[in-house]
Amino acid sequence: MVGRFGTALLKPANADQDATPSIGEIGLNHFAPYLINRVSARWNADMLEVLKSFDLTTAKMRTLAVLSITPGMTANDLALHTITEQSTMSRTLDAMEEQGLIKSRPRKEDLRVREVYLTEEGRQLFAKFWPAMYRRYSDVFAGVSEAEYESFISVLHKMLQNMNQD
Repeated sequence: MVGRFGTALLKPANADQDATPSIGEIGLNHFAPYLINRVSARWNADMLEVLKSFDLTTAKMRTLAVLSITPGMTANDLALHTITEQSTMSRTLDAMEEQGLIKSRPRKEDLRVREVYLTEEGRQLFAKFWPAMYRRYSDVFAGVSEAEYESFISVLHKMLQNMNQD
């Protein structure tokens, strides 16, 4: 791909090092990791404001969201899918269980492994929070066509796949 400076800004990793463009040539407004971090930081800050009124933390909100889609995950799986450190996830699950938002039980095939499920209270809390989260999600993609959105999601999946090849 030829970039705005007439050089190939996206090159295979094995390309000649001397031809590597500088960050100045790419520019922050064209450097995808920088833009992804800006979007992510703004999303998290906006969600934190909304979460306060529901007495939720980011880790709890993500756990409710993930378990609403995929019940029966382990703490390790939840840490991975909620982008949360394992130790933070363990404390979060303990707090959520004390609040009555989740319950855990041993996996039938392996009693050492505990699966986590939403309680009815956890499901109801997520149902109350979801409309505010979805509104913000919709606002973020205002003016983005369906085709652009699908392309964006496809590119993100390709990026994740490339990063998982390490």
